Amino acid sequence: MSSLKSEQKEDVLVVYFTDAKILDEARIQQIGKELMEMGEQAGKSESKKMLLNFQGVQFMSSAMIGKLVLLNKKSKAANLVLKFCAISPNVLEVFKITRLNKVFDIQADEDKALKAFGSKGWFG
Repeated sequence: MSSLKSEQKEDVLVVYFTDAKILDEARIQQIGKELMEMGEQAGKSESKKMLLNFQGVQFMSSAMIGKLVLLNKKSKAANLVLKFCAISPNVLEVFKITRLNKVFDIQADEDKALKAFGSKGWFG
């Protein structure tokens, strides 16, 4: 079973998590693999934009946060613009404690995040 769903919204690949709790090591490996594949796919697109929507995710382990850090690094190397949105207070607190809220581009919700990417063709 897939751990992620994705859909194209305008020129942004939007990725949704299907689990409320991302704690199981095998599940984290699966999600990490899928995220890297989606990042690669978005990196090959013309717009190079990807949004991770965390709506419904209540908890995630530090191993999952490690996957997000790795995705962020790979995204920067591929000139892929990566944003996060709809992060629960629990998860956001972890990002603040680890200062990752300064590393990741975190938007309040999907609409704000999509607007933050700028309009089609803005950068190209």
